[in-house]
Amino acid sequence: MIEILVLYYSRHGSVADMAKLVARGIESVNGVQARIRSVPPVSTVCEATQSPVPDKGAPYVSHDDLKECAAIALGSPARFGNMAAPLKYFLETTGSLWLSGTLVDKPAAVFTSSSSMHGGQEATLLSMMIPLLHHGAMIIGLPYTNPDLINTTSGGTPYGASHVAGADSDLPLTETEQRLCTTLGKRLANVTLSLNP
Repeated sequence: MIEILVLYYSRHGSVADMAKLVARGIESVNGVQARIRSVPPVSTVCEATQSPVPDKGAPYVSHDDLKECAAIALGSPARFGNMAAPLKYFLETTGSLWLSGTLVDKPAAVFTSSSSMHGGQEATLLSMMIPLLHHGAMIIGLPYTNPDLINTTSGGTPYGASHVAGADSDLPLTETEQRLCTTLGKRLANVTLSLNP
């Protein structure tokens, strides 16, 4: 069974919901399964330590998850047009994987959520692509042949799936946003399967 890592950070739950939908799309393809992982928050207190097991949600990621999976979907809330610090912090620990070429030629996709329609979604998606490209991964997006992408009035970009969560970060994903998440997962799984027959 081919495994695809769905790695995310979520503050208010929208990105976690998107991760589940991306995983559903991945697992709609025979022979492929999703491995969902998250990263711990970064503390502003130097003495603070994080429990090695989260209170709720997906287990925390390890370097082994990146080694063992055939592809990766990366998700983060938009933070001023950039990925959230906890995800960036984890990615900055992957230098040894970069040196060994662990992610070279592995397909990768990205997804995000922002509070407003123009909250830096595309810039955030691009910010997540940069370390993936440095690792040698192959970026998979959403083509405009998908009618949901061309007709969306909420989230959705050719760079990856996105969601508009609202000023209070409490808006549920629209049906269109949900379909774009599952479509992204399915596309990532199909490409991964084609490279790993």
